[in-house]
Amino acid sequence: MKISWIFWWISNVFWMILFVVGTVFVWSREVDGSGAVQTPETKLLLFLVLLLASLIPAIIQVIWLIINLVINNNKKANIQQ
Repeated sequence: MKISWIFWWISNVFWMILFVVGTVFVWSREVDGSGAVQTPETKLLLFLVLLLASLIPAIIQVIWLIINLVINNNKKANIQQ
């Protein structure tokens, strides 16, 4: 397996773990740092903010995936010639 694919998988696992930990943190706490009680509505709002923030790494990962696929297809085409 090519090294760029290994790094791609490692970074995917890292971002997924970070998202899951953030989600568990948002949904499990009863009071935030300022002392405000967390209602289901505020928890949902915070989850949506976390979701929007995680879109940036997800877009980067998709672009990286496309680049890896194009590079691998070009190498396979060169080997077959």
